[in-house]
Amino acid sequence: MRLAAIVPATDRPPTLARCLEAISGADDPPEEVIVVDEPAGAGPALARNRGAAAATSDVLAFVDSDVVVHHDAFTRIRAHLAADPTLVAVFGSYDDHVQTTGTVAAFRNLLHHTVHQRSAGELASFWAGLGAVRVDAFEAAGGFDARRYPRPSIEDIELGGRLAAHGQILLDPELQGTHLKEWTLSSMVRTDFAHRGVPWVQLMVERRDVPATLNLGLRERASAVAAVAVAVGAASRRPALVAAALAATVGLNPDLYQRLFVRLGPRGVVLGLPLHVLHQLVGLAALPVGAVAAVTSTAADER
Repeated sequence: MRLAAIVPATDRPPTLARCLEAISGADDPPEEVIVVDEPAGAGPALARNRGAAAATSDVLAFVDSDVVVHHDAFTRIRAHLAADPTLVAVFGSYDDHVQTTGTVAAFRNLLHHTVHQRSAGELASFWAGLGAVRVDAFEAAGGFDARRYPRPSIEDIELGGRLAAHGQILLDPELQGTHLKEWTLSSMVRTDFAHRGVPWVQLMVERRDVPATLNLGLRERASAVAAVAVAVGAASRRPALVAAALAATVGLNPDLYQRLFVRLGPRGVVLGLPLHVLHQLVGLAALPVGAVAAVTSTAADER
């Protein structure tokens, strides 16, 4: 089984050298490493498609340029795909190491890690931060939709829905890499709303499918309800409701808050809680906007 690692790097990221060093130093490294740095500023969907077109391997392993893969990442990918011919793709998770400088970045990466750890198993989704696809399935599915997603968005999730028609997709929680991205509060809100929330809602409405996995799992939905209760309590000046809703948020997510405490100490829990509530509220705010976008898009297609 020949494996090609494809790294989109059209934004010339400062983390690229560490990313490539980890790939080359990993156990069972890929036979090909393809870095796509042109055209400058192109989105990851287009960059990954170009890398896939240049590859001559059997499997495409996508690695974001700000991810440092663990030494066993490619060993795990090869083992999964070799053991199960019905498996068309496998993807993993950020680890829980904090190598960023800001609390927002640490929270965001630990949240991603926690959600993916909860969602292990077969899914009708995909994640291209660290994920691999058989070439024949990738081509049959049509690759990433670079026209619909010219900028970083949910292009991998959308592809996962199409890949699922060709076989099984596995989330292996032990397939991990360290995320080096530095988030800010504004970039988190902007991404959660415009680049993930709205297009994800639009996609679900178009497909008439609301999965109960990853960020839409039952605990995540209950956490969103708790976030609304926090907002209502704050707006109505009911501190008891706010306290109860915050306690419910922690109670629903003990794994996340334990990781925040271990990695950042009490300060991480204190600052992580409002960030978590904000994350949920931004996601909820995307619901009506995404639904309207879906209806508008459908109407335009029918004309």
